[in-house]
Amino acid sequence: MATSETQPFWDAAREGTLLVKVCTACGAAHWYPRALCPFCFGATAWKESAGTGTIYSYSVMRRVPRPYAIAYVTLDEGVTMMTNVVGCELDDVRIGMRVRVVFVPSAGDEPPLPMFSPIDASTA
Repeated sequence: MATSETQPFWDAAREGTLLVKVCTACGAAHWYPRALCPFCFGATAWKESAGTGTIYSYSVMRRVPRPYAIAYVTLDEGVTMMTNVVGCELDDVRIGMRVRVVFVPSAGDEPPLPMFSPIDASTA
């Protein structure tokens, strides 16, 4: 799964940290991570994300053996990533819901995957 270009992302995920790429020329953050900025083609660097964001859109998949919610989450850094929503009832997922990254273990020795869980209003 990891390549030389994405290895820092997966290493950070093992440590419980979400990284995004930011352009060193124009300063724009972007997702998915890539070597060149999609806006100005400048070089990019890894930056630690706060790991918090808002659900932009979602869909609940119910006609599968294990129902799940897939969503686009817009991080506070401004980038939007596709992910799963975990840690809540599927019927509670809402557009505009504040969420934070959680890292869900993968099979074998694979790195954990970033998914998002609702931020409890009492702890936000």
